[in-house]
Amino acid sequence: MHWTDVQDIAIELAEGHPDVDPQYVRFTDLHRWVCELEGFEDDPERSNEKILEAIQMAWIEEAR
Repeated sequence: MHWTDVQDIAIELAEGHPDVDPQYVRFTDLHRWVCELEGFEDDPERSNEKILEAIQMAWIEEAR
């Protein structure tokens, strides 16, 4: 997975953190959790606020 795989990342986060409300996740935690996902192969430095926001929004939708 790479930073651009927003939907796949959101699904993995929803499955890996079922008790977390993604609406209240700090971007620092979100960044760390994405980098810790099995199969995540992208450079941690390539993320930015826009990417993290897109992941968070997709995770919120996935959690519904």
